[in-house]
Amino acid sequence: MTDSHDRPDDSEEPGLPPELEQVLRGLTGGAELDPQMVEMMRTMGLDDVDPQMLQMVAGQVQAMFAGADESGSVDVTVATDIARKTIAAEGDPSVTATVTSEAREAVDVANLWLDAVTDLDHSGLLGRAWSRAEWVEATMPVWRDLVDPIAVGVGDAMGAAMTKQLGELGEGGLPEGLVPPGTNPAAMMGQMAPMLRRMQGSMFSVQLGQAVGALAGEVLTGSEVSLPLVPAPDVVLMPQAISAFAAGLEIDEPQARLHLAVRESARTRLFHSVPWLAPQVLGAVRDYARDTTIDTDAIEEGLRSIDPTDVEAMQQALAGRLFAPQQSASQKAALSRLETLLALIEGWVDVVAAAAVAPHLPQAEALGEAIRRRRASGGPAEKTFAALVGLELRPRRLRDAANLFAALEASGGAEARDAAWAHPDVAPDAADLDDPLGYVERQRSAATGDDLDAELSALLGGDTGEGRPDGSSPDSPTAS
Repeated sequence: MTDSHDRPDDSEEPGLPPELEQVLRGLTGGAELDPQMVEMMRTMGLDDVDPQMLQMVAGQVQAMFAGADESGSVDVTVATDIARKTIAAEGDPSVTATVTSEAREAVDVANLWLDAVTDLDHSGLLGRAWSRAEWVEATMPVWRDLVDPIAVGVGDAMGAAMTKQLGELGEGGLPEGLVPPGTNPAAMMGQMAPMLRRMQGSMFSVQLGQAVGALAGEVLTGSEVSLPLVPAPDVVLMPQAISAFAAGLEIDEPQARLHLAVRESARTRLFHSVPWLAPQVLGAVRDYARDTTIDTDAIEEGLRSIDPTDVEAMQQALAGRLFAPQQSASQKAALSRLETLLALIEGWVDVVAAAAVAPHLPQAEALGEAIRRRRASGGPAEKTFAALVGLELRPRRLRDAANLFAALEASGGAEARDAAWAHPDVAPDAADLDDPLGYVERQRSAATGDDLDAELSALLGGDTGEGRPDGSSPDSPTAS
């Protein structure tokens, strides 16, 4: 007769409870368990765990690792679930039909006001009011795409550091009973590498979910962080956050809603009408993430004080910047591009929105200044995200960019201001933010030169056949 764990008879090698074997095989892709791993688990006493408790733990572990792959990539399902739980803890009321109608009307009015100050296309844009959960669901795939290279890099670095450290310690340097006698700890870690990568990927997914969930509680509009998280035609307002924002400033909520609708509509127009902008912004983030070099020395140092079997301690180490990336030369270049683009986006939005709302909103100036201070300081969620991926999503040079676009407008009107987005080669760069008046002068000279070329071409007939009475161009052969 077998005991409660269905242990095989004494003539066979002792195994693990079926529940535990099922979990471990699920994490290793269904492969047979290595005998050394089985013996290690038994040495740790896991074969004596109560079966009912083990089933409960197995279910939790399987749910956590479901969908995770051996590369350590972010699991969107896990991250989204954690984000939704994070926002649910703070309260996330459903959006009513009345609130939806208010958002749609605010965006319609915003577009009318913007039409008076910019010619960038807004056809088809539609106002939306989203709950925090809706924002999480819509934007999580973009977040996953942006941070996945870091998740994989952290997982690989962590596994390499653990293997190296266990190899240096050897069997005698580990707590008694942690591994079976005669087992090579480093070799055992190599066998467990797929499971560890899954574990690390899930841990990073949890951290990403917490960061995005916290950010969902702070954003006022869909793409407030200046990333194209919500594509046109949706112009998204976050009503719960807007109400709290207006109350904190002691400003009329409808005015705050209209002001934010103008800003978000302007931002959406910009991404919608300038086809190269969104790919360049997202590309800069991806380039930064792709070239991340993990601080393996910090990982190795941190692991000296962490029990490798304590998942919670490892997760806390991740959250505490143990894995702070080191910036390479290419990362610094990507970060410079990103910071410049973010500043240009928000600087343009500042100038255009200010012109659009000035004739209509009595508290427009106070709202504009409050938003600039908000972006300059960054909220707790942005700091959490920065700690996770080593990247701050703040336009540090917002005022410089706003001054540049204001100078363009003063020099050549709204047309000159918006012409800066015509092509990435003519868009301002970081050096132009240092010398906005120089950039304005160069653009004015270029425009003047183009005008002169056009007039000369018209005078000479160009390619239109107007240069000679017979309709031939000056370069065409004469009749014999």
